Amino acid sequence: MSNRLIGFQKKIIALWLCIVLLCMTGCNGTASNHNDAKPQAEKKIQIGMTFDSFVIERWQRDRDVFVSMAKELGAEVNVQSANGDIDEQIRQIEYFIESGMDVIVIVCIDSNGLSDAVKKAKAAGVKVIAYDRLIRNADVDLYISFDNSMVGTLMANALIEAGVPDGGNVLMLGGDEADNNVSQVETAFREVMDRHNIQILDSTHAPGWRAELAADYVNTHKDIVSRADGIMCGNDNIASQAIHALAEQRMAGNIYVVGQDADLEACQRIVEGIQTMTVYKPVERLASQAAQCAVALANGDSMGDIEILTMNDGTYEVPYVKLDPVSVTAENMDEVIINGGFHLKEDVYLNAPD
Repeated sequence: MSNRLIGFQKKIIALWLCIVLLCMTGCNGTASNHNDAKPQAEKKIQIGMTFDSFVIERWQRDRDVFVSMAKELGAEVNVQSANGDIDEQIRQIEYFIESGMDVIVIVCIDSNGLSDAVKKAKAAGVKVIAYDRLIRNADVDLYISFDNSMVGTLMANALIEAGVPDGGNVLMLGGDEADNNVSQVETAFREVMDRHNIQILDSTHAPGWRAELAADYVNTHKDIVSRADGIMCGNDNIASQAIHALAEQRMAGNIYVVGQDADLEACQRIVEGIQTMTVYKPVERLASQAAQCAVALANGDSMGDIEILTMNDGTYEVPYVKLDPVSVTAENMDEVIINGGFHLKEDVYLNAPD
């Protein structure tokens, strides 16, 4: 074979190889473009939620509503309970930071004990919401709660309207002083008492919201309790224990008792005539709005029609969403609690006289 023919064959082979390579490159490019066009699974917003504990009845309802609304908005929620242990709650917050949560929602145990943990979260770019209880000196991204001053005012007015006279006597069995809400409620309560010249015989508190301490107080301070026209209790669980102790002394129903949270047993006692009043705080609204705010913060969006006020946390002015509570007595139990779907009528009136 001549050299000329051999050279021609080599050129043909080289040309064929070039065509093959170009085709392969084209195929690869097409495949790459096809893969790039595939829709990527959208990363869900991650929310960490740490509760003080679930000893208080209402927190379970808050949790369920928040988680349901967050899921509806496309977020995932990791719920933790610190069981009343501040160190455990700090560990949970740190775990949420390390896990890359977008938002941390905190029902704090101690309003003064979490500022460093919150600042650590914010430094890591995590948004923080103080849920129902203010975290002091922490500059949270949002504080959402009820008007706690109004809670105290409603309690005081209920005692007066029930029959505590001007110049009468009341007793205060408060909640955990580490909860910033407690001081707000009690300050407003005292202001109304002062205006009506009503004497506060004594004021005590239940660390960790241990309601049994109210029963201990009633049992060991019979001389003071017997002089009281009314008792202001930090929540309905405390009221429950106080009333049980009063019943043992045959005084239940003779002293006006008020609480807050609209627990089922409290509503039952009210229609039975044993407890005077409770403050209903529509937790469905609080929890659903908190979930909406959490998702908005994670996305960097505005909070829509939700009104944003400010609250001083001791150092900073923080964004504040304030909801109004409602006074509930036997007269408006059906309208507020039953028609509102908070408790079933058959449950509320289970033990009520016909």
